[in-house]
Amino acid sequence: MEPVGRAAFLLSYAVIFLLAGADSTLVRAPHVLHGVYGQPLLLPVEHLFRVEDMVEVQGYWLFRTRAHDFTQLVTFMNNKSIVEMEAKMNNRFSFHPPNASLLINRLDESMEGDYKLVISVIFPSRTGMVKDNDNLVHVTVDVPVSTPAVEMSPAAEVVEDRDSVVLRCSAENGTRVVYEWYRNGSPVRTGGRLSNSSAPDGSILTISPVRKEDIGDYTCAAKNNVSLKTSLPVPLSVFYGPYNLAVSSDQGLRTGAVFTVNPGELVFFDCSADSNPPNSCAWISETNNDTEVITTGRRFEVMAYKLAHTEEYVCRAFNNVTQKQDETRFTLVVASWGAGKEKHFQEGSFVSPLAAIAVSSLLIIGCMLLVMFRKTCHPQRVIMKIYNRPLTEQKGPHLSGHEDATEDFGIYEFVSIPGKAESTRASSKSLVRLDSVQDLHTTIYDVIRHIPETPTQSLLK
Repeated sequence: MEPVGRAAFLLSYAVIFLLAGADSTLVRAPHVLHGVYGQPLLLPVEHLFRVEDMVEVQGYWLFRTRAHDFTQLVTFMNNKSIVEMEAKMNNRFSFHPPNASLLINRLDESMEGDYKLVISVIFPSRTGMVKDNDNLVHVTVDVPVSTPAVEMSPAAEVVEDRDSVVLRCSAENGTRVVYEWYRNGSPVRTGGRLSNSSAPDGSILTISPVRKEDIGDYTCAAKNNVSLKTSLPVPLSVFYGPYNLAVSSDQGLRTGAVFTVNPGELVFFDCSADSNPPNSCAWISETNNDTEVITTGRRFEVMAYKLAHTEEYVCRAFNNVTQKQDETRFTLVVASWGAGKEKHFQEGSFVSPLAAIAVSSLLIIGCMLLVMFRKTCHPQRVIMKIYNRPLTEQKGPHLSGHEDATEDFGIYEFVSIPGKAESTRASSKSLVRLDSVQDLHTTIYDVIRHIPETPTQSLLK
């Protein structure tokens, strides 16, 4: 070989060696493949060298199950291959060199195991051969899972802190199936009261004892290496309570556990709690150290005029199924709200309907009086009447009270008439007749409305 050619070969070989890795790997194959029963499966092989650089390639595929040693499936050299007799008769494999990939035509349980590729390559210099024996592929064969179903025991509602529930999930078809549990779409976290350790595959979920927070729709997911299916939801209902007992009322003024009502007011109280089934209620009076059941039911009616100044009450809730009960106390005070009521309304931005009606009525009456006054005593008409008189009449002396008091009796309105240098305050219509008396700087007055000529003696006094 020429020195130049030999140098090129060595360089090419070095590049191939680097690409293949320090362990001189020539090909790459996956470590694990999951196949579906009855379906084909390709064991792909990736070359880490250029096929055109080689002179000769040869190799073989081996197979073993867990109970047996490796047996040879196919042998190949360059573009030729020899399939072992048993594999050829069953038409199990397909092989097309120089591609070293192996195709399994149809998978069954007997084809699950380890597949090993051994390959050797001779490069153009013929001075060396590289051999690769580290390509091992593990193949699994699984049957896809069918849609699972969930069974719950007991199937009826259960009581919290007393009963236990067992949920079982099963799929009719599938190999190597494992199960996962979900409540309302979220994974169930096992531990404490919730456990799935009774079945290695997780198909059984035990809740012992059940509680209110366990209520919901349960589903299970069945899966293996090649498929995943989810069951239909199964609802879990639990009897619980009572919890969060509270007393409320739409009437009266409430401060903490104290309700203040006006004397004579009819008041309704409601007692509610979180409970399944709904709880029954009893209303108890505890005034003067005397305990007495007044009534039963969720609503309690109180007539304030029949009560003393202060009364103590208890609402007791009882769940007939869980046999649990809870109670809450409150005080009823009979007193006039007074300023406290007004302050309460102001703080709550609340206006009494009666107050709103009263204010509206006053506004309407005020508007009516204003309209009547304007129609009866219109200042502009009076001024026009004065200005339309003859000038001599306007300048004439007015009778004083000691000349004829009856004529002076009435209602007077004073109008200021500005001079030329002042800004005009009267309207142009009012001063249209004053062109001849523009130098007048005085106050004009006149009787707007006269009283009858013979007033009564009482009015004159």
